[in-house]
Amino acid sequence: MSNATINHQFKLAARPKGTVKDSDWSRTEEPVRAPHDGEVVIQILYLSLDPAMRGWMNDTKSYIPPVGIGEVMRALAVGRVTASRNPKFAIGDHVTGLLGVQEYAYSNGQGLTKVDPKLAPLPVYLSTLGMPGMTGYFGLLEVGQPKAGDTVVVSGAAGAVGSVVGQVAKIKGARVVGIAGGADKCRYLVEELGFDAAIDYKTENVAEALKTHCPDGVNVFFDNVGGDILDAVLTRLARGARIVICGAISQYNNTTPVKGPANYLSLLVNRATMTGIVVSDYYDRAGEAAMVMAGWIQSGKLKTREDVVEGLEAFPRAFDMLFSGANNGKLVLKVA
Repeated sequence: MSNATINHQFKLAARPKGTVKDSDWSRTEEPVRAPHDGEVVIQILYLSLDPAMRGWMNDTKSYIPPVGIGEVMRALAVGRVTASRNPKFAIGDHVTGLLGVQEYAYSNGQGLTKVDPKLAPLPVYLSTLGMPGMTGYFGLLEVGQPKAGDTVVVSGAAGAVGSVVGQVAKIKGARVVGIAGGADKCRYLVEELGFDAAIDYKTENVAEALKTHCPDGVNVFFDNVGGDILDAVLTRLARGARIVICGAISQYNNTTPVKGPANYLSLLVNRATMTGIVVSDYYDRAGEAAMVMAGWIQSGKLKTREDVVEGLEAFPRAFDMLFSGANNGKLVLKVA
């Protein structure tokens, strides 16, 4: 590697208040150094843009420490090893891990996973075969526990996690209703992914639509959105329903406290449960899930869609797309 190689980075400059502003980022650059003993240098090829990143920017107690001011923004990525002093990794290996919003990263190998670009395109390792897919797989099957014939409702259904949840629920014999924003996304859910119905929260009354599409109630609700949509689904629970709390994207840019569920007593009346899913709890089983889902992809049972934006410099604009709903499928930034 030439000493002239420069690493461009996005660092957290300030803790955002509400919607993330351009001034909350600082753009920096530094020369790429040789790896220390036990390290590898990774050229980042694709970055994963995920709603969880907004939570990592807040200085609050969570399942993972916040990104520090002046630190490279945390992000999952897939890249290629360009220099190695670690016997477990060779130059040319493709790997995924929390590598950050930058062009090059250093790693001691912890948290790195080798991937094979011959088995699937690299962006798929950041979507269906990566964190979003694993979240959907384990959140639905381990927490939601759908049975054949159950009615499963998914919010944020056209996103990276929601689209996997709905398709896996169909594979398991459930009836699936997706909630998404816009006619195109709803059409995609039904016509391409095989959902039984889709509700457009932008033009429909969600509570009324749930009465129509879930006449016997909701057995499993996989929630990526929170807020009013969670409240609406709480009014339609079947007895023994399981609610999986994966995220609350409707609340992430709030400048006021998070809006909790007003209709939570429905949990009591219907003997229902509400349980959170954090995918890192299942990382020791990631290989098992990847094998199963790769098989479904190859057989055509599971479809994957990535929305790829070009260039590291596009990061702030692309990150904003997560919260406007502008992306179709898993949002990925092509770095190199």
